[in-house]
Amino acid sequence: MGPGARFWLLLACYLAFVLLGSAVFMATEGPPERRLREQLLGHLAAFQEDHRGCLPPWRLEGLLEAVLQAQASGVSALGNVTGNENWDFASALFFAVSLLTTTGYGHAALLSDGGKAFCVGFAGLGLPASLVLATALCQRLLRPLRRLLSRLAARCGLAPARVPWLQAALLGLTVATVFVLLPTLVFWSQEPGASPLDAFYFCFMSLSTIGLGDFVPGRERHPALYWLSQLALIGYLLLGLLVLLSTLETVSELREVRALVGYFSPSPQSSEEDQRDIVSQDALALRHCPPPGASPAPPAPAPAQGTSAA
Repeated sequence: MGPGARFWLLLACYLAFVLLGSAVFMATEGPPERRLREQLLGHLAAFQEDHRGCLPPWRLEGLLEAVLQAQASGVSALGNVTGNENWDFASALFFAVSLLTTTGYGHAALLSDGGKAFCVGFAGLGLPASLVLATALCQRLLRPLRRLLSRLAARCGLAPARVPWLQAALLGLTVATVFVLLPTLVFWSQEPGASPLDAFYFCFMSLSTIGLGDFVPGRERHPALYWLSQLALIGYLLLGLLVLLSTLETVSELREVRALVGYFSPSPQSSEEDQRDIVSQDALALRHCPPPGASPAPPAPAPAQGTSAA
């Protein structure tokens, strides 16, 4: 099977994986949504039956529409609506960090046209700057770590080829324990009403920069604790994503991973050979072409009669 056929096979498997995931999501989330919809309609019908004489239906629909619009903008009508704001400095800082890390939880939305226009410019300039900074920080992190592991491998008698695997294993273990398992336990113990699955779900969605925003810890806390929780989340995002990017870069440099990618890509040897042929042909043509303004080289003298050509 050639590289082109392998690539199309990989693409077909990926599309089948996406379709399978869509079918599973539809099968698992469809029934709960329908039950929730039926419960909501039942509550609305019971409320209208109890207050038919004093609350017209169109007034209730108007109230619900206003509540839903506010909820979509990150303002909840439940409890104390004058509690923690979405755009104090801590919240704005958390929003800026989630924007530049492409996490984008979606728990707060921009309301003004000026804010939306500034957000486009801020992200347009900040995303490339964040990419450059993250790449530089990853290099500064990986170089001393690679030297340290090389010395450790030399003392333990390990082959140099094992150093990239040792580095990938160490970084992967750090991500799994320090930035997934430990934060999961912390969020589970500190966030009221959160299950272990909710805490793990938040950590995974944050580090993968998916950031669905349906669960963001620290939203219903005292203002002082709210500031601390926002700063802790900012530090968790920045450090976690830095270590995760370093891990992914290390894994991508493994010989086996490159071989797997090359298995589904055109052979690099053919392109290198084509380039060498092109370069050699250009060099040969330049070697035989006289420079501009120079007289052509005289023809080589004919061999004398009676002598044999070498």
